[in-house]
Amino acid sequence: MTSTSTPPGLTRFNTLEEHAAYTALREACASTAWAKRLLAARPYATCEDLYAASDAAMAELTAGDLDEAMAGHPPIGRPKPGDPTSAREQSGMAGASDALKAEMLELNLAYQERFGHVFLICATGRTGEQMRDAVRERIGNPPEREREIVRTELGKINRIRLARLVEDD
Repeated sequence: MTSTSTPPGLTRFNTLEEHAAYTALREACASTAWAKRLLAARPYATCEDLYAASDAAMAELTAGDLDEAMAGHPPIGRPKPGDPTSAREQSGMAGASDALKAEMLELNLAYQERFGHVFLICATGRTGEQMRDAVRERIGNPPEREREIVRTELGKINRIRLARLVEDD
């Protein structure tokens, strides 16, 4: 049975004062263009409408917008100090061996040297080994291909963060 009422967490988001909603969106994704587009489309009737708007906004980000979005993400294995979201998302690296952490640091640096930005992956639910294997696999990609993978990974991260934003109390 499908409910026709808006979920309480989404209603809360829909009715936030504009600056508060914008701030919450920027915490989910550092792209100004993405946040403004989602803000302008409020109110959302369903969470799926919000996620679809996020996907559409992500698809339209320019190279500069993607750079801005990526700048909000720390390297894998080095979550932002004091940021519980970053730590939770990268929890797969928390119990990694020192050798794996050192290898990941080396791979992050090589990736950043090659592409000019952090290695970005939706780390939620991934082990340290899976993230290491992904960077090893992706470091050989052509820059255009890697840019589209990054766009896809950002979209996954944004959906997870939006779901947390609108979850019921």
